[in-house]
Amino acid sequence: MSDPLAPIRAGLAARVAGWGAMDLAAIRADFAAFLTEVGPEGAALARPRATRVAGPEAVWIGDPAAKPGLYLHGGGFQIGGIASHAGLAARLAQTLGLRLLLPAYRLAPEHRFPAAHDDALAVLRAMQAAGEAPVAILGDSAGGGLALSTAIRARDAGLPLPRALILLSPWLDLSLSGASYRDLAAEDPFSKPAQLAAMARSYLGRGGPAPDDPAVSPLFADLHDLPPLLIHAGGADITLDDSRRLAARPDARVTLRIHRGMCHHFQVFEALPPAETSLAEIGAWWRALPRNPR
Repeated sequence: MSDPLAPIRAGLAARVAGWGAMDLAAIRADFAAFLTEVGPEGAALARPRATRVAGPEAVWIGDPAAKPGLYLHGGGFQIGGIASHAGLAARLAQTLGLRLLLPAYRLAPEHRFPAAHDDALAVLRAMQAAGEAPVAILGDSAGGGLALSTAIRARDAGLPLPRALILLSPWLDLSLSGASYRDLAAEDPFSKPAQLAAMARSYLGRGGPAPDDPAVSPLFADLHDLPPLLIHAGGADITLDDSRRLAARPDARVTLRIHRGMCHHFQVFEALPPAETSLAEIGAWWRALPRNPR
């Protein structure tokens, strides 16, 4: 049986091999270029409209007349941003019928915890104050964990919550305690345990919280009274056990869809047929969601 991830493995290996000679700014730019190359349709669809919300630069993506949502990008709190994730945000905006705000929250190591978390909550507060309360909060990888953490902090602050949370391969456990971090390390071409551990250390810094602190790893947080969660992950996704363990929590309403053979964050690779399937299923779930699910 052919390996659908073989071209991705080769492309990522070649890309990452060159990062050793680059500084962090160049790595960030190259990562953005790579995601644009593997997601050309989304990149062409995006047509981002620049804005600024609560400090961070941001863009709106999607039909200006549609209801608002908030999208928090992945990248291990160290890379990623508007340039890398506008294409995926555009495809999600289209399938959901929303316009998504994509903020460029602060990154490590220049800005350590809780910078990204504070930025995300500040953006949510600002959207609500402007009458643009998001009907959904979305995120991928580290942005998926950030989306869940933001909803938890909003709940604890008594702020209005969205109708739903939609998470793609969420990184919910910075301590990497799930079995998938070992069992799927050789299968997932996108991330490796040592890389993720280094990103966690970069964001938390010396003297910061432990990686299993619920404030940074929402897998261990209190999940009561949150809106419904939809998670799409891959069967070869190194963070898969984060999603499985969250779905098993009795204090959360989680719908988990695992796409067989797919890697971490596979939706960015437009050439993979399951990427389109995933987006279509996300749209169908959203449209079937009760208008008042809480």
